[in-house]
Amino acid sequence: MTTILGAVVLGTPDPPALADFYRALLGWEEVDREPEWVRLRAPEQERPGLSFQLEADHTPPVWPQRPGTQQMQAHLDIQVDYLEAETRRACALGATLEELQPQKNVRVLRDPHGHPFCLFLPGA
Repeated sequence: MTTILGAVVLGTPDPPALADFYRALLGWEEVDREPEWVRLRAPEQERPGLSFQLEADHTPPVWPQRPGTQQMQAHLDIQVDYLEAETRRACALGATLEELQPQKNVRVLRDPHGHPFCLFLPGA
């Protein structure tokens, strides 16, 4: 039996807008676009992909976690060659840098709809 991870799916109140952010950040291509669903993939690679589905009542997680708040169920780790330059580029695209940065070679950010993601250097 062969199994592969097909995609990671993020819930968002605006799938096309969030897909545009990640398409620009990752340099991936769009495969499908509907008002309630968008799928991206790396060039020359069908899977795994990154998809966005409509969640009209989306509540962004709180990070770092605090009891009684919306917890982060998952986040994306994105390897980069130049941490500071890619952090600035992500912020220029609409990400926000978190105040708490727990590791030297990792930057914790939030996408425009509040999902945490990390940029990290090889070996981090």
